[in-house]
Amino acid sequence: MGDGAVGKTNLRRNYLGIGFTQDHQMTIGADFAATEKVFNFDDKIFNVTFQIWDLAGQSTFSQVRSLYYKGCFGALMVFDRTRPSSFENIKSWMKELKKNSGRGEIPTILLGNKYDLVETADLVVSKEDIDKLVDEYNRDSNKNGFKVKYLDTSALNGLNVNEAFESLGETILRWLKVIE
Repeated sequence: MGDGAVGKTNLRRNYLGIGFTQDHQMTIGADFAATEKVFNFDDKIFNVTFQIWDLAGQSTFSQVRSLYYKGCFGALMVFDRTRPSSFENIKSWMKELKKNSGRGEIPTILLGNKYDLVETADLVVSKEDIDKLVDEYNRDSNKNGFKVKYLDTSALNGLNVNEAFESLGETILRWLKVIE
C-alpha cells in the first residue's frame, strides 16, 4: 500500500524473483500474485501462502481498493524516501486500511523505498520523522500484540525486500498466536 510510483510493484516483482523494471506501467486497480514460503520457528515448520495484492496508489482507485482490504492479515505500507509527500500520506493509508480490513489494526511493516537514491536526492524523509511516526503507531498497535516495524528498502538493488515480506509473515504468525 502507498502512493502511486513509490515502488510497490517493483518490490513485489523483486520478492517474487521477477526482477526490477524501469519501464513499469501504473497499476490499474490491483494486481495479484501468490507464493509459498516455509517458516521455521523453534524447529516447527510452517507453510505459508503469501497472497500479495499490489494496489493502485492513485486516489482515483480508492473505491476499488477498499474491496481488496477485507480479511487481510497484514500489510506492507510503502513510501518513497525521496518524496516526502508520500510519507505524509502514510497516515491516510493507515486509516484506509484500518477502516476496510474488517479486522481493525493489523500487522504492518512500514517501508521507506528507493533508499538507493537517498544520498543523491535533494529532498529526503528524515530518519527522525520516520522514527516518530513508528513510535506513534506503536503506542496503539502494541496493545494488539504486534509492533509496526520499519525497514529501508530498495526494489532496485533488493535491499531488505525479502526481509520485509518475511518479517510481515512472522509478525502475522505471532499475532495469530500460531507461534509464540
